[in-house]
Amino acid sequence: MIQVRGVAKYFGRFSALRQLDLAVERGDFVALFGRNGAGKTTLLRILAGLTSASAGSVAIACPEPRSPRDARGRIGYLAHSTVLYGDLTALENLKFFARLYDLEGGDGGLSARLAAAGLAGREHDPVRNYSRGMQQRLAIVRAFLHDPDILLLDEPFTGLDRQGTAFLKAHLRAAHERGKTCLMAIHDAALGWELATRLVVIEKGRVGLDAARADLSLDEFQRRYDALQEPHAR
Repeated sequence: MIQVRGVAKYFGRFSALRQLDLAVERGDFVALFGRNGAGKTTLLRILAGLTSASAGSVAIACPEPRSPRDARGRIGYLAHSTVLYGDLTALENLKFFARLYDLEGGDGGLSARLAAAGLAGREHDPVRNYSRGMQQRLAIVRAFLHDPDILLLDEPFTGLDRQGTAFLKAHLRAAHERGKTCLMAIHDAALGWELATRLVVIEKGRVGLDAARADLSLDEFQRRYDALQEPHAR
């Protein structure tokens, strides 16, 4: 589904990614780990077509290989920041996004999605009046709205309370059961291990560990993950 070959990304003299290779099969659920600055967000932005690689190639198969920019309509992207329009209501934010993707359906369907996210009764409030957790729920609804084949999620549990976490977990599990492909950057090792089928650690712009969850217990994964963070590994 996703083929990353020799991808590098430079910001001046800083290398965010260094000859990174990664192949993701259709239906994979990949949890991306790594300390701050490892390159997780940069990789997701390249896959979403929001920035270009400085070197290397990226191909998205949907069904034939395309560049990330050409495959945007098949991708749902959730950035670490919610990137919502604060002066618009929650319903207006979703209606705007729906028009961009030529989605059919009236306000009732969108309101039902907001209610499922715990935002019933607040759909006509300006988003600037929402808490961080409420904004995150709305951003999650927006990322799933067009039923994308690929989900690219950057720390999607940020700001969520217990109810919001349960809501997102249910959405992710349902998407995986429908064969969607997911890459999720996350810091919480236990939560990533619980949800994903593959565990990928990015260290200093390269893949330092790529393993099937079935092959590693949580304790073993945590040990190997921590070892990559030790000073001798930097």
